[in-house]
Amino acid sequence: MTTKAEKTATYIIETVAPIFNKNGYAATSISDLTKATGLTKGAIYGNFENKEQLAIAAFKFMVKSLMQEIVKHMEQSDSPIEKLLLISDFYRNYYMYANKMGGCPILNIGVDANNQNSLLLEKVRVIIQRIQDQLASIIEDGIAIGEISTKVNAMYAAKRIDTMIQGAIFMAYTMDDEFYIKDTMDQVDKMINEELRA
Repeated sequence: MTTKAEKTATYIIETVAPIFNKNGYAATSISDLTKATGLTKGAIYGNFENKEQLAIAAFKFMVKSLMQEIVKHMEQSDSPIEKLLLISDFYRNYYMYANKMGGCPILNIGVDANNQNSLLLEKVRVIIQRIQDQLASIIEDGIAIGEISTKVNAMYAAKRIDTMIQGAIFMAYTMDDEFYIKDTMDQVDKMINEELRA
């Protein structure tokens, strides 16, 4: 059974996650957090050691929510090549989806933490590595069953796909134009069909 403290901690994380995501770590003040949650500073820090720990918990929550949506979308097929195409299909509508979260958590927190917070940046790097490992694993599965060419270097292809996606997200949010995402997903599909498919 969930304790009152655990429920409070969950409520705090879910409430402040979009604020950290949108404003960044440094620009999010304790008054922003108390105002959003309706809790006192003491109540917030009674559940988290400090602002940094809360920001990390908020980032993990945002990424977990995002990953669950991507996994759910990929579950439409067991085929590795189709799973890759389903990933690009998910990101095709990512601009509107991420707007509800205050933008892309990986991009926002990654850029924000780069010169501000080494601990938070390390968490972002771990997530990026995990995403690339997962992509490489799907590609390796495709090679194993003959759907993807044996000439393909799984990790190289995974890094390329992830770079294209993250670059497109950056451009879409910087220019406030989802064209960059939709067009890049067409390029990702072309790469999957022309360079990866056996």
